[in-house]
Amino acid sequence: MRKLTYFIATTIDGFIAGPGDEFGFMMSILDDAYVAALVESYPDTVSARGREAVGLGPDNRDFDTVLMGRNTYEPGLSIGMTSPYPHLRQYVVSKSLTSSPDPAVTVFSGDAAELVRGLKQEEGKGIWLCGGASLAGQLRDEIDEIVLKINPFVAGKGIPLFASEFAPELYELKGTRTFGNGVVMVTYVKRTG
Repeated sequence: MRKLTYFIATTIDGFIAGPGDEFGFMMSILDDAYVAALVESYPDTVSARGREAVGLGPDNRDFDTVLMGRNTYEPGLSIGMTSPYPHLRQYVVSKSLTSSPDPAVTVFSGDAAELVRGLKQEEGKGIWLCGGASLAGQLRDEIDEIVLKINPFVAGKGIPLFASEFAPELYELKGTRTFGNGVVMVTYVKRTG
């Protein structure tokens, strides 16, 4: 069965963006070594423009599907990137976006968990949950793996990793990786049994 991986950047205090959806501050520490490691570790998560810049082809290694909420989709859309991940099957889960601005992007307004359960039953590679907090909250029961790129910032306030009810779930540490720019990549898998 396919697995759902929540792969996302966060601050030390657990915010994926500022209160006004600001995320550029986390991009301010990107350096060549970190970008190269991300491309090597998770090449399928590189957007169309990034893939061209680093010479990635159309083939996928780990993921063939991406899910994102409207707020995650919106920054690319605002600069004319209607299909940010054309190498993946793209879903934008939104109740407010009524139609897709691109035929390669499916807008889905139904039950996100039901969508993921259906996708998991299909043949294929993994499913990447790109963001955001509301969608991650809706999909907590379906997430099999969490990969956090913990950026060396404390935001104090903002959009959390998950927007959901208090319900502690235990995950097992699968691995960590540190980078010279202060980012720590931590991988957790859902504990079973």
